[in-house]
Amino acid sequence: LEHRGIGDKFFSLSLGQGQGPIAERMLEDGMKQGHWVFLANCHLCISWMQELEKRVAELPTRNPHADFRMWLSSAPTPKFPMSILQVGLKMTTEPPRGLKPNLTRLYNKFTEKQFERSVKPTKYKKMVFELCYFHATLLERRKFKNLGWNIPYDFNDSDFDICEDVLLLYVDNYEATPWEAIRYLIGEANYGGRVTDAWDRRLLNTYLDTWYNEAIFETDNFKMSSLSTYYIPDDGPLQSYKDYIQQLPNFDMPEAFGQHGNADIASQIEDTIELLESVLMMQPRVAGGGGLTREEQVDNTAKDLLDQVPHPINLEETMKAKMDDQSALHVVLFQEIERYNIMLGGVRKQLTELRKAVKGFVVMTADLDDIFSCLFDGRIPPSWIKGYPSLKPLAAWARDLVERMKQFVDWKETTYPVVYNMGYFTFPTGFLTAVLQTVARKNSVPIDILSWDFVINTTEIKEITQPPKDGVYIGGMYLEGAGWEPDLCCLQEPLAMELNLVMPVINFKPTEGKKKGAKGIYPCPCYYYPVRTGTRERPSYMITVDIKSGKVEADHWIKRGTALLLSLAM
Repeated sequence: LEHRGIGDKFFSLSLGQGQGPIAERMLEDGMKQGHWVFLANCHLCISWMQELEKRVAELPTRNPHADFRMWLSSAPTPKFPMSILQVGLKMTTEPPRGLKPNLTRLYNKFTEKQFERSVKPTKYKKMVFELCYFHATLLERRKFKNLGWNIPYDFNDSDFDICEDVLLLYVDNYEATPWEAIRYLIGEANYGGRVTDAWDRRLLNTYLDTWYNEAIFETDNFKMSSLSTYYIPDDGPLQSYKDYIQQLPNFDMPEAFGQHGNADIASQIEDTIELLESVLMMQPRVAGGGGLTREEQVDNTAKDLLDQVPHPINLEETMKAKMDDQSALHVVLFQEIERYNIMLGGVRKQLTELRKAVKGFVVMTADLDDIFSCLFDGRIPPSWIKGYPSLKPLAAWARDLVERMKQFVDWKETTYPVVYNMGYFTFPTGFLTAVLQTVARKNSVPIDILSWDFVINTTEIKEITQPPKDGVYIGGMYLEGAGWEPDLCCLQEPLAMELNLVMPVINFKPTEGKKKGAKGIYPCPCYYYPVRTGTRERPSYMITVDIKSGKVEADHWIKRGTALLLSLAM
């Protein structure tokens, strides 16, 4: 700006609460005196965007100074005015895609003097290469969606720069490399400071434990992944590292990040579904030609759903039938029936009202119009999934709802299920707590000292006719990010296109004084549905299930993002 001679005419403001009037004055002065005005962080001042939209629309009639320029910056938000985007020039800034471009960009930040500034150059250069690879890996894992990160994080160059200074400080000032301190500062204080999910933090620290240890100095060309292509190059000048990076492949295999090829397939399927949903939303809403009209199609769908959706269960009748057994599990049954009854009653009422509105008997309200659009597109109306979250399309959701209610109807009419489907509970954590309470009362021990033991049952679910001696049998869980070895009851590499599979029945057995951190065990997180973060009100994480890790260590499955799911998106 100084070079262009406008340094004294450039004014910037970071928008936020109460900054609207100040921005208005800056724009007024800028239009009169020919200033450059930069308004940053528009996404933090959405309430003022309508006023800004008006001012932009008025610009041609205001005859602003010829030198006047207005710059805006914003994070992506659907509430940013479309008219401003249409009349302005648009630029986006984001890191390049791929390991090779990211490594190239990071090494281009170094000067020869900066690269050679350490008093222990060999150590420093190896650790800097690992830091570059670490930074690029964290960015690239986002393409794997839920198998990459539970929450996508915006790691940036400031994280890298601070950690690079930390490496220089600790390498030069300590005779023995303080690995624990370095891992802590990188994984907890700097990069880890952005990470809010405990399972994402575990992944980040797993990478650091693998790469930041004495083995990188003791092993020539220390391998950064299972692929022979990625390793720490021989010591040399800055250009030698750049030359090594240039010979890396342009397309990254998932194994470069510790992932499996199926992770690429899963993310591409998800991208395709999002694209098709966007295309579906843009299709004409007026039917043309022959066939059923849009209203007739929705009316038929509503009629079919009314035939499918179960009627509410009689709660009072259920409570009377179970009066002789006031167990904690029966309390959970009553709570679940009550929640489902509220949801079922609402769904059936809205479907009935919608059919009347389509035929012109009642007014088509905004809520009914939203449900109309969802049924036409084959989506679940948002008001229907307040009882429990689901990513299923409408038809699959309806079939799943029937199966859910069947578990509770059978439980009401007979006795405790032999095998519970934990995904059918609206709050599975409440069910698990009830199991612990039942065992605690039976054995006269405090519930606080109980933990879980998990025993894989090799019997087919149809052949299980009796409940376990201790705890409960849980079925209907899905394994994502790994395969299953039925003979050894452990994890194994999945087959191609084996994106998820049905887990065997597991005996959830409350136990006292369970040993933690056993070797050869992978602590596998279990989620309610594929969105692993869930929402603030309804977290998706349910429980950690200990599973044998098989021929590899648990770190292998941590990098794979292996998890159990109680329901799928299909």
